[in-house]
Amino acid sequence: MIFLKRLEEIEEAVIIRLNSISDLRELEKLKSDYLSRKGKFSLLMKELKELPLDLRPQAGEKANQVKRKLDELFQAKAQALKEKKAPAEFIDFTLPGRKSWEGKLHPLTQVLERIVEIFYGMGFEVVKGPDIETNYYNFDALNFPQDHPARDMQDTFYLSEDLILRTHTSPVQVRVFEKKKPPVKILVPGRVYRHEAINARSFCLFYQIEGFYVDEEVTFTDLKGVLVAFVREFFGKDAELRFRASFFPFTEPSAEVDIRCIICKGEGCSVCKYRGWLEVLGAGMIDPEVFRAVGYDPERYSGYAFGLGVDRIAMSKYRVDDIRLFYENDIRFLKQF
Repeated sequence: MIFLKRLEEIEEAVIIRLNSISDLRELEKLKSDYLSRKGKFSLLMKELKELPLDLRPQAGEKANQVKRKLDELFQAKAQALKEKKAPAEFIDFTLPGRKSWEGKLHPLTQVLERIVEIFYGMGFEVVKGPDIETNYYNFDALNFPQDHPARDMQDTFYLSEDLILRTHTSPVQVRVFEKKKPPVKILVPGRVYRHEAINARSFCLFYQIEGFYVDEEVTFTDLKGVLVAFVREFFGKDAELRFRASFFPFTEPSAEVDIRCIICKGEGCSVCKYRGWLEVLGAGMIDPEVFRAVGYDPERYSGYAFGLGVDRIAMSKYRVDDIRLFYENDIRFLKQF
């Protein structure tokens, strides 16, 4: 029977090859060539079902015998190779040891987790949202005018006419408002994307944390208290900060919060644009138009929102003067954290 003859040929070929093998890597390769799912023995076994019914029992029994024998041969050869000690396997105890690298979290991850920890302690619930958003959630529901420059291709990565890579984590604010009624106190960490020139202080993607709180009688004083507490907890009790009037389509009034540049101690450097102050977050009271878009009564509820740039905060904390270092995966840089 041709089938039985081919079984014998496979067995003989393996035995011959085993005698010439001298290391475990060669042995694994030989075993894979014959006994893996696409090996020669396995492919031959697929032909068993094509034999006449009266010949299948004899052929199947012989195949099982060959398979067991091959398994035994491979196991015996592997054991023999492991027990054989070549001169190169001996350890020279006079050689210096090899340093084992310690795995660590990326510095941006360390900073992000610390920020989340601080706000979680203030009662904020952590929620996440999609990186790909629609124009409605990223712009329309947040009171961005149709002619707002942020909608332009120069600032936003468009995947289609309506789908974009989110430019901020604020769309999650609207998604939460649609599902929950006040009070809501949410923190949204995530990655955002903007079509910006890459330089020492800006990148085309970065990490942001959005926070917002909505309830009855929420005031700007509440917002200021939370942000001052965060800055002092994160940077230390002596950290200097200031609030500047600003504008965002989805908050009114709005403010930007700066900290005294830790890198140059306020004397001026490329990171703070030689101003001595570094912007770390934007904030404000949520615009009533946002509440109307999601069905909240602006006469009854008020709330605040803030957004922190994790990368900027990490630059200040670790005194890094170029944001690009966080994304270059240079082990010489990363192993310092």
